[in-house]
Amino acid sequence: MSVLPPLPPLPLWLAHALRAQRGPVPWSAVTRGALAAGPLLLAAVVAGRPSVGVVAAVAAMLAGINDRPGGRRVSVKRIGVPAVAGAVGMVVGTAAGAGLGAVWLVAVFTGLGLVAGGVSAVGPVASAAGTQLLVGSAVGAGMPLPEPGWARAVAFLAGAGWLLALRVALPSPGSFGAGAGDYRFDGERAAVAAVYDAVAALLDAVGTGHATARRAALTAALDQAQDVLAGPRLRRYASSAAERRLHAQYAAALPLAEAATALAWAGDAVSARAAEGPRRLAAAVRGTTHTGPLPAPCRSVPALRALDDALLHAAEAFDQADGGDLHTRRRSVRELARTVFGGGGREYGARVALSFGASGGVALGLFHAHWYGQHTHWYWLPATAVFLVKPDLGPLASRVLCRAAGTVLGALLFAALAAVLPNPAGLIALVAVSGALIPVATRHFAAQTAVVTVLVLALVMVGGEPQASVSRIGETLLACAIVLVVGHLPMPGRRGGTVRARLTAAGRAAYAYLTHVMDQPDDRARRWTLRRDAYRALAEARNAIALAAAELPALARHTEGADRVAVLLERLVDTTTACAVHLDDTGRLTPRHAERLTGLLAELAGLTDLPGTVGLPGPDRRTLSA
Repeated sequence: MSVLPPLPPLPLWLAHALRAQRGPVPWSAVTRGALAAGPLLLAAVVAGRPSVGVVAAVAAMLAGINDRPGGRRVSVKRIGVPAVAGAVGMVVGTAAGAGLGAVWLVAVFTGLGLVAGGVSAVGPVASAAGTQLLVGSAVGAGMPLPEPGWARAVAFLAGAGWLLALRVALPSPGSFGAGAGDYRFDGERAAVAAVYDAVAALLDAVGTGHATARRAALTAALDQAQDVLAGPRLRRYASSAAERRLHAQYAAALPLAEAATALAWAGDAVSARAAEGPRRLAAAVRGTTHTGPLPAPCRSVPALRALDDALLHAAEAFDQADGGDLHTRRRSVRELARTVFGGGGREYGARVALSFGASGGVALGLFHAHWYGQHTHWYWLPATAVFLVKPDLGPLASRVLCRAAGTVLGALLFAALAAVLPNPAGLIALVAVSGALIPVATRHFAAQTAVVTVLVLALVMVGGEPQASVSRIGETLLACAIVLVVGHLPMPGRRGGTVRARLTAAGRAAYAYLTHVMDQPDDRARRWTLRRDAYRALAEARNAIALAAAELPALARHTEGADRVAVLLERLVDTTTACAVHLDDTGRLTPRHAERLTGLLAELAGLTDLPGTVGLPGPDRRTLSA
């Protein structure tokens, strides 16, 4: 019997398009989604102002996309900042659409795209704000609404504000059970507990092939907890004993993470007893209980002694509830400007500007040529291009495939439902159901697109326009073509600006961490802050490299070799962490530590083809040999 040869692996760009996130259903977010867009639209229709309800529902839909797991108060920034940007875009777009001709309107779109694209390079919240600024400007310029710009902006803020109010006020399932603690901080507790679980998982993997992946998972858990604890407060300092305790518990995890990383670097397996303490700490965080006795690991090597000391410190910190402010991630104005105007910001801003401006110009040309017929929603084309051009949602080819497939599926599904559902009652119910599905659909871009397509088409019909499934498909395919062309256009300077900018930031952070450990090993608080910055910058660089590698070959080739730089930087930061733990215990480095450091620095200095580390100041080699 002949055996068939194994199938060749899928190309990365296609594999990414087929990949979906996994996890439990976020029932709290599903409930908020059901209570957001649909009820707002129903209230507006009953009041005889369906156009106001449409704008509010669109804002609630966009807020629902940004309604991700985490703390309640960090959601104020995650949902509120983009909503304000969307309201500004609504005012600007309404004024431009009413007072400017087509040519000047395209120029305004291009300028807004340039600004929004550059700002989007700062981070996820800035990226969401840039997206809603552009979507709001397109909707404001093109949607035929009787309300003036300021009224549209108020309706937009009301829609997003309603979902945000639900996010802050509604308790999660099980929030009032025994030992649940203050339900307002359930997201923060889950994030901090996940850090201790990640420390335990890394200790279990020490000496195995899984240690590198577990260390990356620990970095991700620390990043998540850092973001969650950095939400706005009612006062300058922690507003309650529960919050202060969470800050203390997060701060106590930093030396544990450091010790676990040093053990993973050494590569010598440790007993299962070493991971039991962090697991008990995780359970204490989740249940808001006392830690109880913590099993002490043996103290045979410096890293194990550091782990034991960190466990003792954690047990004390859990009771004292005084965590300082180590979680805060501060960025100077200079750093932000470097990100916006650097290579990544300039390249992304130029592509967003070209995509948004070109799609707006094509849409207006088709509109004035009466291609739309009885439809007046030309603004769909530039609004669709905004989402397609965003690298946050995956590689370009993956985004285009998922957007096209999701739109076709959603439009056909809506056409079938619109034929049997009454207007407006049935369509309003469909909006509510779609809002509830968004938190689940965000795990895959095609699924999210399908749900959003159904919701938007239902809003269009409730607003008084005819069924527009066919038009929606045509505009989406046209937007896909425009963004594909723009994405492959040559730009001034070297391609891969985002990857290079992330690698440069990671290199600076790694060398700053190493220099501090060599020069000021006793300043542990500053050391842990720099260590967090280094690992976080590396994680961001890794994400950018993975996205770039999954592009079509014509684009992926521009960042070949970047993963090698990232691997070397990760080894450098891991080695620096091991050095810090050893210096705490003995005051000197072993020949193994010094040789590893000098070898890594030499390898990084020899990489002249990619700027991620070249030209960055390293520590004095005499310090390493001391």
